[in-house]
Amino acid sequence: MSKIAIATDSNSGITQSEGKEMGVSVIPMPFLIDDKEYYEDITLDQDGFYEMLKGNASVSTSQPSIESLTNTWNEILESSDEIIYIPMSSGLSGSCQTAKMLAEDYDGKVHVIDNQRISVTQKNAVQDALRLREAGKSAQEICKALMDTKLDASIYIMVDTLKYLRKGGRLTPAVAALGTILRIKPVLQIQGEKLDTYAKARTSKQGVSIMLEAVKKDMEQRFGGNPEQVYFNIAHTQNEQGAIELKAALREMYPGIGVMINPLSLSVSCHIGPGALAVALAKKV
Repeated sequence: MSKIAIATDSNSGITQSEGKEMGVSVIPMPFLIDDKEYYEDITLDQDGFYEMLKGNASVSTSQPSIESLTNTWNEILESSDEIIYIPMSSGLSGSCQTAKMLAEDYDGKVHVIDNQRISVTQKNAVQDALRLREAGKSAQEICKALMDTKLDASIYIMVDTLKYLRKGGRLTPAVAALGTILRIKPVLQIQGEKLDTYAKARTSKQGVSIMLEAVKKDMEQRFGGNPEQVYFNIAHTQNEQGAIELKAALREMYPGIGVMINPLSLSVSCHIGPGALAVALAKKV
C-alpha cells in the first residue's frame, strides 16, 4: 500500500506544533509588515503581530517561495510515496496555481487539491483527509472525496473595521469611508472561492444574530440537519470573549456539539484586522 503524506499551508490555522501532533506538514505563508517578511509561528506570534498593527504598520501577504514548497515536498517524499497537498483556495490566492504547476514535475506523486477552502474549513479538509487515509483510502480516492464535497462549507465573518479590507483592495475607498461614518459592521461570506458581503449590521449583537441565522439556514437547507455530521468552528482576531459567547449561543442551538475556537491565521488577519468574529461550517466527508 502506498504511504500517503498530508500537507497544507499555515492559512489553515494549523500551527507548526499542531501540525507535528497531527502528522501534517504545514508550509508557512509569508506576510509583510512594513516591507519586512515574517512567518507565522516561526518568526512572529499573534501578540507580536497585533502589537505592530497598533503602530499603524503596513501589512500585506505573499505566496510561499518555490523553494519552500519543493524543499518540503522533497523532504516528505524521502519517507512517503505520495503527498496530498491542501493549499488555500485558488480564488483567494495564486499559491494554489503555483503549487499545481510545480507538482507537474513530480510524476504524479504530489496531488494538489483545489477544493476552494480557506482558514478553518481548510483545516477541516485536512482532518477529512487524515480520517480517509486512516480508513485505508488511496490518494486518488481521498482527492476525489475532497473535491466532490468542496462546496459543503461556509464561513461567515463579522469585521470590526473596514480599514484592512480597503487596504487590501477588497473595498473601494468610498465604501470603506461610508462604513466608517455609519459604523456599519459588515458580515461577509466565504463560499467556495468568493468573498462576498452577506449582510450589514449596525451592532455586534445584530451581526452575531445574522451569523447564527445563516448557520441555521445552512444546516436545514444544505447540510442535512444532523449536527453530528458537521464541523462547527469559531475563529476570531483578538476577540476571544466574543468567540466564547458565540460558542455558547451555538451550543444552545445544537446541544452537545463540539465547537472549536481558534484565532484566525495571520495571513488572513492581514486582510481583516483585529476585532473580527467568524463562524464556519463544513460537512464531514
